[in-house]
Amino acid sequence: MSYLRFFTSPMSRGRIVRWMLEEVGCAYDTTLVAFDAPRPDVLLAANPMGKVPTIIHGDRVVTEGAAICAYLADAFPEAGLAPAPQDRADYYRWLFFAASPLEYAVTHKAMGLEMPSDREVQVGYGNYARAMDTLEMAVSGRTFVAGDSFSAADVYLGSQVGWGLAFGTIEPRPAITAYWAGLKDRPAKLRADRIDDALMPQDNPA
Repeated sequence: MSYLRFFTSPMSRGRIVRWMLEEVGCAYDTTLVAFDAPRPDVLLAANPMGKVPTIIHGDRVVTEGAAICAYLADAFPEAGLAPAPQDRADYYRWLFFAASPLEYAVTHKAMGLEMPSDREVQVGYGNYARAMDTLEMAVSGRTFVAGDSFSAADVYLGSQVGWGLAFGTIEPRPAITAYWAGLKDRPAKLRADRIDDALMPQDNPA
């Protein structure tokens, strides 16, 4: 098995990848990257943007959280985190919906930004209400978003939903809260949270 190095911060989207790594069950080493410190040379060589999460797996570099989740599902097929290739329509659809339209919609809401109606066509999600309607449709009546089994799409979409519900940027519609309730206590998710929570910066005592 190739060596896997994971660059992250416990206050970043790296938490999504940590969950995915724990679901996969592979061995990996963590390199913490502080937001207010220079980026390690090895990270900049791999990813000139200096962004986390980034993984180096053997001689392969993968950046962007959704891409890393999809890559890990394929790199470790024994974990069963991707449907068969012929059954991946929903898997790809909702994984990348979460990574682009949904994330932009909730980020703009968190920043207090609202698209003027005559500019909605220029952004990938149209407007916030439409993004919420689409999310509700995706998860209504489903335990998992891409079929009968948990997948990398649930890791990414579930992470977005969990954060959004916690911070008030995703509407707590019954179908959405029910979907998250079915994911939030997965053993790998709880394990990943314990690891990242322990790595959070501690305030200095007064």
